[in-house]
Amino acid sequence: MKGKLLAITACFAGVILLISLLLAYSVKAETKEEKKAEHIVALNEISQLANQAITDNDKITEELLQEKIKILTKNIRTDTYQSSDTLYRTILLLGAGSLTYLFLVFLYVYLSILRPFDKLKNYAESISKGNFEVALDYERSNYFGAFTWAFDQMRKEITSARSCEQEAIDNNKTVIATLSHDIKTPIASIRAYTEGLEANMDSTAEKRARYLGVIMKKCDEVTKLTNDLFLHSISDLDKLKVVSEEVELCSYLNHILEEINGAYRDVFFTKPGFDLYVSIDRNRTLQLAENLINNARKYAKSNIDVMVKKEDYNAIISFRDYGPGVSDKDLPFLFDKFYRGRNCGKEQGSGLGLYIVRYIAEQMMGTVTLINHTDGLEVVVSLPIISHSL
Repeated sequence: MKGKLLAITACFAGVILLISLLLAYSVKAETKEEKKAEHIVALNEISQLANQAITDNDKITEELLQEKIKILTKNIRTDTYQSSDTLYRTILLLGAGSLTYLFLVFLYVYLSILRPFDKLKNYAESISKGNFEVALDYERSNYFGAFTWAFDQMRKEITSARSCEQEAIDNNKTVIATLSHDIKTPIASIRAYTEGLEANMDSTAEKRARYLGVIMKKCDEVTKLTNDLFLHSISDLDKLKVVSEEVELCSYLNHILEEINGAYRDVFFTKPGFDLYVSIDRNRTLQLAENLINNARKYAKSNIDVMVKKEDYNAIISFRDYGPGVSDKDLPFLFDKFYRGRNCGKEQGSGLGLYIVRYIAEQMMGTVTLINHTDGLEVVVSLPIISHSL
């Protein structure tokens, strides 16, 4: 593009220069002939008057006219050339001024448009090669300022997205190892307590019941981990079937939250004084609630408030904890498969919980949103209402 503009500028400069020279030459030639003709006419008239004075024997007039003829002859050359040269120089100065103006226009276009555009083109080539680390210097005042700023912002977003993607890939690679490690711990406990039973270490009924209770608890832990392993092994959650039916939401939530609460007693739910009928899969809704509450227990380590309210034609279920919350940078990615936030610390996990929660909610025609508070995180599940009673 720069070469084309330079060629066009040179072409215009050549045309201006050629026109200026031709015009100057033409004007100079015409002016020279006109002035010469005028002087010759005047010289002929004076010569005739001088001859008349000779005939009349008028010496004084003859001398004056002869002197006039000498002066006029001398000026034929000088006056003609002076006037024509003045006009000639004027035309050349105009031509030079036009060329200077054209050069300044080219210089302005180059500095304001071409050079920033070349920088942007080179930067785009660098980005296309995967070099996202180099920042783009830009000035908001030039023509490409706003566009260049947007381009640099796009680079930053791509860099952030690539970083999150790489982190998700790394998490994906370690999920199997993590789950395998997590499974070993309860299995080791099951083996130890089973060996204790085999060695008749359960000397009392109370101790035997405690041993059996621990074994059952560890079996439940293994079941949950193998479920995570299964979900990790499938590449498409379409295999996770959702069969919806009409359910009274408030009563069902009260039932499953009592079950999830168990011995923890950290989930608080006040059943509202109205009924909301929704179309949900009972088992998947239980799985959704378990994932959200277990996440809160693991990362927030606080009580969990569960509330239900009606907004327009939707039932709104709120799961609210009072932990440290999550980073604003993590918030857009928490629903991604295998993504784990910066607040996970040393807690073990697969990064599948919120991914599964969103999938289940969407399969039941609902939505899930996250609200970050200064004193915790709130997960809001919205489900369409079939009918309700006051």
